[in-house]
Amino acid sequence: DPDALIAAVAQALKQLSAGRVNQPLRAVMPFGPSPDIDPSQPPGLLFLKPAQIGDALATKLITLVPDNAARGQPTLMATVLLMAPDSGAVLAVIEASALTALRTAAATAVAVDALARPDASVVAFLGSGVLARSHARLLKRVRPIREIRVWSRDPGNVQRCASDIGGIPCQSAEQAVRGAHIVCTLSNAVEPILAGRWLLPDAMVAAVGAPRSSWRELDDEAMRHPVIADQREAALKESGDVIMSGASVYAELGEILLNRVPRPAAGQPVIFKSLGLAIEDAVAAQLVYQAALREPGSGGSTP
Repeated sequence: DPDALIAAVAQALKQLSAGRVNQPLRAVMPFGPSPDIDPSQPPGLLFLKPAQIGDALATKLITLVPDNAARGQPTLMATVLLMAPDSGAVLAVIEASALTALRTAAATAVAVDALARPDASVVAFLGSGVLARSHARLLKRVRPIREIRVWSRDPGNVQRCASDIGGIPCQSAEQAVRGAHIVCTLSNAVEPILAGRWLLPDAMVAAVGAPRSSWRELDDEAMRHPVIADQREAALKESGDVIMSGASVYAELGEILLNRVPRPAAGQPVIFKSLGLAIEDAVAAQLVYQAALREPGSGGSTP
């Protein structure tokens, strides 16, 4: 249920900003065919993300291998372990690549609902992978989307993605972004692909890619606008967009949802920096587990 997922992620972000969750920063390890690799340019990254929110205790293992695209394999693969908070016993092992894409899009949907203009209808996706597909599905739950533009560095992927989601393929990032009310950067880029000068005065940007402190999707001009993060600590320590631009974090999204911090003044672009949080994985995994228990013949357990 997309609406239930969006609501659960919104509640999780509120609890995070209220200090009611247990979530350390993620651990990240470079890896490759052998341990002898250049850590600044690794073939792959392994992420470990544990968290507890309420009675949802989970950890997620993720591998990110950009070169997998050329092999016809997913660039991101993930597994979530959901555990009983009283005993630590494993309740479910969930192949979570699709789950990750949906909960990431759910967080963006929460941000769009809080920050984008109410009549926002034109969206630009800089990225043409699984995240573009999940975002196309969930953003329609919170705004009257009528046009989706798609750009990435691979024209073939752009055409396939645009066909899948009913979008418009674009030949450049600028073509996609100019005139868009909402811009989602959903790429594997390590250098900026979005220029602030392309943005409408009241555009809302969801910066979803660039998960390392040395990677970027947005240029300095874009990052001069107010930045709202899913988690302030994570953005300041893990986001290359924030660190390398010297940007400050105006607020956490949960603080705005709780009305502890006002929404940035109208008439200027707003940036949502999404690092992807373990609490989002935990609540999403719990929804999947509970749905599985309701299935006829489940016998109170999941495969």
